[in-house]
Parts: sequence; C-alpha cells; structure tokens
Amino acid sequence: MEDRFLGKQVDYPQQYAPETLVAVPRHFNREQYQLEESNLPFIGYDTWHAYELSFLTNKGLPVTGLLKIVYPATNYSIVESKSLKLYLNSFNMHRFGNTANEGLSEVLKTINKDLNQLLDTDVQLGFFKHCNNSVSYDFSDFQVLEDIIDADKIDFTHFNETPELLKPSDQAGELKIASHLLRSNCKITNQPDWGSCFIYIKGASVPDTTQLLQYLVSIRNENHFHEEICEMIYKRLWDIFTPDELAVSCIYTRRGGIDICPVRVSHKHLIPQYLTTPSVLSEKLLRQ
Repeated sequence: MEDRFLGKQVDYPQQYAPETLVAVPRHFNREQYQLEESNLPFIGYDTWHAYELSFLTNKGLPVTGLLKIVYPATNYSIVESKSLKLYLNSFNMHRFGNTANEGLSEVLKTINKDLNQLLDTDVQLGFFKHCNNSVSYDFSDFQVLEDIIDADKIDFTHFNETPELLKPSDQAGELKIASHLLRSNCKITNQPDWGSCFIYIKGASVPDTTQLLQYLVSIRNENHFHEEICEMIYKRLWDIFTPDELAVSCIYTRRGGIDICPVRVSHKHLIPQYLTTPSVLSEKLLRQ
C-alpha cells in the first residue's frame, strides 16, 4: 500500500476524498533494526507541516494557511505522505461553512476525525493563517558539526549507512550537536530528501564528533521514509553507546508542500517542546 500513489501520476481529487489516505505500518522498517513494537527504546512524535491547506466557504471565499499535524511515534502506522497531500488537496474546491472561521472549524474536525480513524491514535492539529513574529525554537544551543570541526580535512568515503564508523569511546559527558548535511532518499521513488539532524546524547561514552559527522554523511544514499531514518540513527546510537539519555530529531525540507519532522527520545523531558506542540509554529530552518 505504501506505493499506491508514490512515483505515479495521479489526478488530484476535486472534492473531499478521505479514501485517498494510506496508512503504512511502522513495523515493516523496525524489524530490520531489531526494534520491538512492545519494547521500543524511545518515545516521541511525528510532526508534519502542510503548507498548502485551503478550502472554500459556502460563498466561494478561499481560506488558506498552514496545517500542523502531531501524532505519537508509538502508534501502529504512519500516514503515507503523497496520500496525505492528495487528501488535503481534495479540500481545495470543496465548500465548508458560511464564514471562514465556521468553515475552518468544520475542516479541522473532519481532518482530525479522518486521521484518528486511519492511524488509530490521538492526532493533534494546529492551523496558522499568519506568521508569528515571535516564533520559538528548540535547538538554539546545539552546535553544528560541520562548523565546529574542520570538515575539509575529513575523508568521506561512505555514502550508504555505515554504523561501523561509530566507535564506543572512553569520553563521558553530553553532546548537543546538529548537522545540516542530512540527506536520504525516498524508499519508493528514490527522490532525494534533504534535512537537518539534531542529537542530544549523555552517558559514559559519547561519540567522537568527526566519526559522527562521517556517519551522518553515510546516510546519503539510504532509501527510507523520514521517520525510519530518525529511528535508524537513534537505534545505532542507542546500541553502540548505551547512553543514559538520547534524543534524535530530524527536520526535513518540505517536498510536495509538506515537511516531516520526526522526534525520538529516551525520556519525556527531552521532547522538543515547540516542535511537538500543535498550537505553536516554531522557527523554520533555512531549507524548510
């Protein structure tokens, strides 16, 4: 079902079409990384920003804005991204409500109902008509790897995920680091997906920053969905360094009017507050 629409030419529905939504079970990818559904080493959320939600009022007035979708990483399935794009576009020429606010209330209730039913979980929504001048940001104190080390002197020779690049160390402490060099490919279409990765790790053994950057670069030719890339990085760090605390957030560039931002953490207090709060529009990165 995950390739029902991906990589195929599809006519966009002209009226509300919940039947376009496709759920993809998470366990298909988790099995290869020995992630057991009943004993996951993380909690977290998947946050989606849909930049093209629009509908008409009963009088034909267009209403447009940004839809923020947040749901837990512990439910059974994800929503396939192109199916969500088709679904949201099915609202474009459909009429809801006599006023913009009345129509928006109907649309959000409809989307919430459909996604809750599809994913069998508690989906939370936020809608934004305007940019907030005082936006919030979760990652201001993270150091960017390619800025704090001399990346020009490093040999990068692996471009398929190579966990062997990560070696346990005797260095204890904590790291709050990021890289804007994350790239992977869509599992179905092989189209490139660009993003940023934010990692917090604390324990008796933390990664060497050069090795960590080499590892993140090695993901460049991996074919996975965004949520799967985040869980893969998390599981590698969890297995190799056995940290006391770990958090991995991947902020992907929008494609098809949607960006996907998965978060996986070992403890609840590590969850990025603003990114995972539906009512808050957090600061965008350069490539979002």
